[in-house]
Amino acid sequence: MILDPNMASATDPCSFSSFSKCVTKHLNLTYHVDFDSHVIKAKVALTVEVLVDNFTSLTLDTKDLKVSKVTANGQAAKFTLGPKHSFMGTPLEITLPFDLSRGQHVIVEVTYETAPSASALQWLTPEQTAGKKHPYLFSQCQATHCRSMVPCQDTPAMKHTYYAQVSVPKELVAVMSAVRDGQEPDPQDSSRAIYRFRQPVPMPSYLIAIVVGALESREIGPRSRVWSEKEFVDKAAFEFSETETMLKTAEDLAGPYVWGQYDILVLPPSFPYGGMENPCLTFATPTLLAGDRSLSNVIAHEISHSWTGNLVTNKTWEHFWLNEGHTVYLERMIGRSMESEQFRQFKAMGGWKDLQESVNTFGANNPLTNLVPNMNEVDPDDAFSSVPYEKGFALLYHLEELMGGPEVFMGFVKSYIQMFAYSSVTTEEWKKYLFTYFKNKVDILNKVDWNAWMHTPGMPPVKPQYDTTMADACIALCKRWVKTKEGDLGNFSEVDMKTLSTHQLIEFLSLLLQEDPLPLSHVKRMQEVYRLNALNNAEIRFRWLRLCVKSKWEDAVPMALKMATEQGRMKFTRPLFKEVYNFDKYREEAVRVFIAHRAAMHPVTSNLVAKDLKVDTGKST
Repeated sequence: MILDPNMASATDPCSFSSFSKCVTKHLNLTYHVDFDSHVIKAKVALTVEVLVDNFTSLTLDTKDLKVSKVTANGQAAKFTLGPKHSFMGTPLEITLPFDLSRGQHVIVEVTYETAPSASALQWLTPEQTAGKKHPYLFSQCQATHCRSMVPCQDTPAMKHTYYAQVSVPKELVAVMSAVRDGQEPDPQDSSRAIYRFRQPVPMPSYLIAIVVGALESREIGPRSRVWSEKEFVDKAAFEFSETETMLKTAEDLAGPYVWGQYDILVLPPSFPYGGMENPCLTFATPTLLAGDRSLSNVIAHEISHSWTGNLVTNKTWEHFWLNEGHTVYLERMIGRSMESEQFRQFKAMGGWKDLQESVNTFGANNPLTNLVPNMNEVDPDDAFSSVPYEKGFALLYHLEELMGGPEVFMGFVKSYIQMFAYSSVTTEEWKKYLFTYFKNKVDILNKVDWNAWMHTPGMPPVKPQYDTTMADACIALCKRWVKTKEGDLGNFSEVDMKTLSTHQLIEFLSLLLQEDPLPLSHVKRMQEVYRLNALNNAEIRFRWLRLCVKSKWEDAVPMALKMATEQGRMKFTRPLFKEVYNFDKYREEAVRVFIAHRAAMHPVTSNLVAKDLKVDTGKST
């Protein structure tokens, strides 16, 4: 009998847990959030289904957890913690007091405490919040940090439901990536409240998420609320008012939304990502609050993940492009429906440029620029870049052109989602389904250079020809600035900007960043006529400050370092620090500012900026 080749590879290079012997079906979490000691005192009951006979032991992923007790079906179970790995944490080996056979279930209960340094959690002091009165806690588990807050099979190959009850100080509110299931006073402590949550849709561990803080919410649609500190809540409700329209558009494209609620939570500024697609509760950076709804593509992206990523999930992190490439494709199809095909083309061109920048940063021969990289002994945080997003999108767009256009290819994407809903997939399974779905066009599919697309570093083998209608004005203005001699700078005026949309202005600055640095006289003139320093849109400001520092405008250095530290979105913080670091005169200043702010930064951000600036990361390996 030939085994399914995917079962043979029933291991995840980023996890200690083996999913060929047993699978987690449900998690029941009991959390006591302790702001004084920055730990969560916890108990988790894992419902585990056994896949083999004579089953007597299992391994869970943990990271910096203090485990005090393990039981199996209520009986004490022996456990040992293995050696600590630099980023994967520590395997928790549990020996059952009985043996089980294939098909049986066992409830394994672990009593433990998280570490103050848990990599999934950031504990904010009241000073680090908008309200300045109460502390705040948030989690970010993707890719492999869930194990620092829950001992689990921390691999996206595994999907389970969960239930949670969370005890917090009663002046605070807890929310999770689940449906809210009521609250009550904590019977053990009258100064605390218990919040309950249930997630009836099976999902991978990296989507478990928790936030505790002085939160308020506003209704923004029939199935949506926005959550944040009260200082941001009205601004957020305005910014995300198109959420229901986007959800309906996504449902028309991809099928019904299965998660019930779709809420958005705006985090404090140190949140390291633009958004995180936690089910029922998308996390969003406050840098999206531009006041003009121009940055809503992040929400379109997170909404799209409700299908590609959360419903159909990459089996291991090597196949991350299946999550992100399809999500960018869906996000841009939403843009096409709500704006126009030209807008989608314009966004696709911008994405190609982001891909180019990632390939330049990593190096064109770096295997991490493969669409499907080898993740053996690779920390997924170090591998994170726009490659899975934009190389993935470029492949899907190329296939769209070969197969007959957006309507035809969207038919495939929708069918792929239906086929693999509630499960986890590899690139091989995706490709096999692609060939099955387009069985009449196999001859065309066979001409695709799959090896070059999937397993070769650098830029893709084919550059799609995008429609440049919306980009032409940006390209023309960029060329004018690059070609103009110092004596002719008077020819520029604020009129140049009047016809450009926010999206086009961002694109114009991105194009300039790809060129050699402009002379200092040029960026000073640009500020005179366009007054870019006055714009608060984070995407514009980030590119403008990088441009100024590249041109060695010393006045921009403190502004760049201020932006790098007053918010912590890695997309902005890392390049801003790197840009100042590369300005020789201010290299030491970049390091000094980083070291001064490091304690207030998110653990993942500070770890990666330390590597960028060649500062000792202070992590024990």
